[in-house]
Order: sequence, then C-alpha cells, then structure tokens
Amino acid sequence: MNAPRSDVVPLDALGARGPYRAHNRLAVTDVAGQESAELSLVPPLFVDQTMKAMHRAATPAPDERIGMIGRAAELFATATLNGLTPDAYAYRVSRVGGTPISVVQATATAIAARLRKAHYSVEHARPTGAVHRWDDPLTRTGRAVWVRSGNVFAVHAAGNHPGPHSLWPEALALGYRVAVRPSRREPFTPHRLVTALRAAGFGDDQVALLPTDHTTADALLRGADLGLVYGGEDVVRKYASDPSVLTQGPGRSKILLTREVDWREHLDTIVDSVSGHGGTGCVNTTALFVEGDPAPLCAALAERLAAVPSLPPEDPAAAFPVQPLATAKALEAHLLHQASGTRPWLGGEGMLDELGDGSAVLRAAVHQLDRPDAPQAAVELPFPCVWVAPWTREAGLPPLRNSLVLTAVTHDDRLVAELVEEPSISNVYVGNHRTYWMESGLPHDGYLAEFLMRCKSVIRD
Repeated sequence: MNAPRSDVVPLDALGARGPYRAHNRLAVTDVAGQESAELSLVPPLFVDQTMKAMHRAATPAPDERIGMIGRAAELFATATLNGLTPDAYAYRVSRVGGTPISVVQATATAIAARLRKAHYSVEHARPTGAVHRWDDPLTRTGRAVWVRSGNVFAVHAAGNHPGPHSLWPEALALGYRVAVRPSRREPFTPHRLVTALRAAGFGDDQVALLPTDHTTADALLRGADLGLVYGGEDVVRKYASDPSVLTQGPGRSKILLTREVDWREHLDTIVDSVSGHGGTGCVNTTALFVEGDPAPLCAALAERLAAVPSLPPEDPAAAFPVQPLATAKALEAHLLHQASGTRPWLGGEGMLDELGDGSAVLRAAVHQLDRPDAPQAAVELPFPCVWVAPWTREAGLPPLRNSLVLTAVTHDDRLVAELVEEPSISNVYVGNHRTYWMESGLPHDGYLAEFLMRCKSVIRD
C-alpha cells in the first residue's frame, strides 16, 4: 500500500473537558527513528481533576450504553478519526509498534467485532442466579443482584499489540467510567478508540485518555475504584498485593503433544501458534512439550520459520515484528544469554535481520531443552521464540503450570481433566487449536466482569 503523508500527528490528551494539548509533549517515533506523532503528557493535577469529574459523572442507561458502543465499533472500523483514515491509522501503528500491517488491520476488525458483542460478552459472565436490577420482580422473594464493585475503572494499556484494547470497553458496557493511560509504544489504537466512543455519544467525563509520564502513572490508579495493568513480571510483582488492581502479565502459553498423536498432522497449528499475529502476544506459544524425541519436530518447525521473509512492517506480506536496531540488539543479547546450554535449531547465533533504515526484523528462534523443567521454558519474549522440551507422564503437570493457554493435542481424557482442574492454567484447548484463538463471550484470563462486578442479596416487600 502507498504510505500516507509523513505529517506528525498530534495526539491530545482526552480529559473530562475535551481534548487537551499539554505543554509537555512526547515525540512518538517509528522503528526507524522518524517522528510519527506528538503525545501530550498530562500532569498529576490534570489526572486528579479528570478522575474526580468521572466519579461525579452520571451513568447512561444500559441500552444507551450498548447502543453507543455499537456505534463506536462502526466509527473505529470505518471513519476518519483525528485526521487518520483506517488505512493511515493501520500504517502508523505498524511503523511505530513494528507490528506487521496485516496483523494491525485484522486486529482492528476484531476490535470492532468485539465491541459489537460487548453486551453479549459481559452477559456470559453474569451468574445465572443473579438479576440486573434491584426492582426485578424476583427480588420480592429474595434474589442475588449483579452490581458494580465501583464506578471508575483505570487502565494502564499494553503497547506490544493492539488486541488488548478490545477488552476494556466491556467496563463501559457495565456502566463504569473508564480512564486509559496509553502506552508510549503504541498510543494510536487507544486514542482512536476513545475518540470513536466519544463520537458515538459517551461524555468526555465517561471515557478519557490520559497519557502520563512514569511518575504520574499511579495517580490514575489512585483516582479509580479499580484498575487493570498490563506489563511484565516487575509489574505483576508491584501490584500483586493490591486487590483493586487486576494484572495482565506474561502468558507463557504452551502446547503439549502426547505420544499417541502424530505431530506432523498439527505442524501448521504449531507454526501459527508460535508466529501468528507477529508472535508478540501473551497467547502465542512460548513452550512446546513433546512426549518422545522433540528433535524431529524442532527440525520441521525451524525449517518452516526460517523460510519466512524479513520485511518492513508496513509490507502486506510482513509476518515478523520489527523494532529499532538498538532494541532488537538488546533482545538478541537477552535471547542468547537465556539460551545458554540449549540446543539451537534456529536463532542460535542471533535472530535479528537489519533492514538498513535503523530498524531490524525480529526473526523466529527455536531452541531444544533437555528436560521439561528447564527454566528457559518460562522465558517469554516479544517475537516468535519457542522452547521445545521432552515431556513424560512422570513429569506430569508441574512443567505445564502457569499457562494462559495450554493446547493439549492428546487422546488422554484423564490428562485433559487434570489440566482443566489445574488452577494455574487459565484456558485449555484440546486438539488442533491455535493458542491465540479467542471468541467473544468466552473468558480470556477469566472474565473481566468477574473482577468488576459482584453479587449482593436483595429482598424487598
């Protein structure tokens, strides 16, 4: 596709009184170091005033909320917002975040689709014994009523992929007011989404975009009733003891292939689980466990991934992520350090491929481990990187724990039952299913509404 004009896009903060162009502005650069946008960073006082206004704001009626979210879905997918057409938006996300443009476009379509089903998704999370309203006729004899646990919800957004922005609008469907702190790495998607929601009818005091520096970031959480934070292990540790904050950390998604299945019949699913959507997501496969000799699968997997071309992210055929050269070199050094003592099938001497403009493609890496409990199996990296380990029945569940998704390619129903019952495995896919598969109405890491809502008993005369 033809590149849009190279104008620097102003990304204003979107506070309770409308757009705000701050004195303190951050240059948002693309993977080659060229400035693409200018992001307004708001001070603590602005955050405090906005959050107070959101607490005072009225909550639209349920049908009104759902209608506005549906209109926002159409605007997000088709409209020119903040001067950017859908194609120009996708181009900038791709160039700044390094995500292949085909992935950005597919994700934008998926975000719009999920917005259209926001009510459907939150309704699936409601306990079947609970009603929506205190004055439901059923409460005359006593009934559980499903209510919000607060009124204002803050989000520290992810920047590795646009996809997580499909989740937090569910809070709007439930009647929360929502303030989003965008990632500096990719602020275009949340800015576009908040703009679409406001254009669809949500008030400025009902959904806000509050870019901040790191020292001001926690002011958002302090001003909200509940918060959602994306990040690595350091972020998870920071908020682990705070019940008002839901953390979304590394996924460490896995695939298990037991002896009775032929891995060759599932190679497409394995390759795509590792590298699909750029291989940057928490639902991409980090570790692959094989009952038997993993070497033949490693060889086939490496052959397939090695054939993928290195292309700029805006190329329609691009499949791997791209990062600034310095970032790519740091990731390569980290991989080589972590992979010490493993058998490299791909990426053993490094996995970056310079594009000549100050950026580099992060190519795939495949390393074989000598035991299922090797520490590398828990190392998740922001590009297609998979650790392949032998697995035995004696090793059991411990190597498979702490997985956002586990795809189990097996005919062993007893094993499947154990995996489903294991508390640290969030989702179990049995058979030929990619680890990144998701569907509206089904939980990702539990339902978001489980965190945002509660049941209280009501009985009335």
